[in-house]
Amino acid sequence: MNKVSPSALEGFEPFALHARSSLDSSDRRYGLSRYHSDLNACTAAIRKGSKSFHLASLLLPPETRKAAVALYAFCRHSDDLIDDPRSDRHSLEQLRHRLDLIYRGTPADYPCDRAFQKTVTDYAIPQCIPAALLDGFEMDIAGRHYQTLADVKEYATGVAATVGLMMSLIMRTGETQHLARAADLGIAMQLTNIARDVGEDARNGRIYLPADWLDQHGINPDTFLVSPRFSPELGEVIKRLLQEAERHYRLGHAGIAALPPDCRHAIRSAALIYEEIGTEIVANGYASVTQRAHTGLMRKVSLLAAARRPATDRSASAKQARQAPADPSAAGLVDAAARSFSIAKAKRSFQSNGLSEASTPERLLCVLIRLQNESRQDLRFHKLAARQRAARLT
Repeated sequence: MNKVSPSALEGFEPFALHARSSLDSSDRRYGLSRYHSDLNACTAAIRKGSKSFHLASLLLPPETRKAAVALYAFCRHSDDLIDDPRSDRHSLEQLRHRLDLIYRGTPADYPCDRAFQKTVTDYAIPQCIPAALLDGFEMDIAGRHYQTLADVKEYATGVAATVGLMMSLIMRTGETQHLARAADLGIAMQLTNIARDVGEDARNGRIYLPADWLDQHGINPDTFLVSPRFSPELGEVIKRLLQEAERHYRLGHAGIAALPPDCRHAIRSAALIYEEIGTEIVANGYASVTQRAHTGLMRKVSLLAAARRPATDRSASAKQARQAPADPSAAGLVDAAARSFSIAKAKRSFQSNGLSEASTPERLLCVLIRLQNESRQDLRFHKLAARQRAARLT
């Protein structure tokens, strides 16, 4: 999860360069009426299955909200499919195939697939990021053992930081340091989820707490799974996990100021609502085995109001947080997202202003894009000519 292979990087660059031309015919068939119908279906699913995200998404500007709803609906649908007790590796392979179809411009006949295909095209989301999401789901299916905190954060990157990275691209914020903060926010939220769901996960035969931490506190994971019980020692492990989540929340909050002004309220709201879950866990004495922390509607409304106040921390530590490198678990995906964003930005600049008004790096990228496209055209021409010569000889 923390490394992106060269082949994976190659997989997203051509898409960012020529996706529009290859998907034009599909786009014409996928009209506004059907798109809006699919978005309505996505919104209904999110409203039912993810109330916190739905509430925060209402604060996004309309076009950003549409893309975010499509993204989250596909992620939620995939998560629900994997969580089904009947799911197995075949279910995961079906999802991988559907993702491939999305990136070919021929999505499967699901509203979330069609809507998500438009989103990844419009915002140049590289395939390696949603593919990493499915890698995270594979860890669930395989019943992976998490020995260290780094192992847990590799899982959190797969199932949550990927969503943060895609959201950042949707909000047209793709510089490396800003993407790193988006990944931090995703990691923080997933660590909060793990701390909240210790009891529920154990009853389902899963444990996401670092095994070395459990060992340090005298807790045998196998014994705990057989009979999940809260203990002060377990409370200490959950406390440590929430402290790590809080560190990532601080880093994530530091990046919100880089987002477009009309997106900051929504993202800060989502962060505060998730942080509040951690506060509830603390108030419950870390007893996540017997109590599941949640944030009530009125408290969420008050947090929405609090999120309207922009952060004003101008200290050296805040600046350091903004410039901190990506967590090792997410560094490869951050680099992939930043590269895709840079290519897409250069292409938009060229289409809007022409080559003469682009910056020097953008001009170089546009030249490379043009050369790559011309090379592809030449290759296709030579292959066609060779086939025609072969046909004449037979």
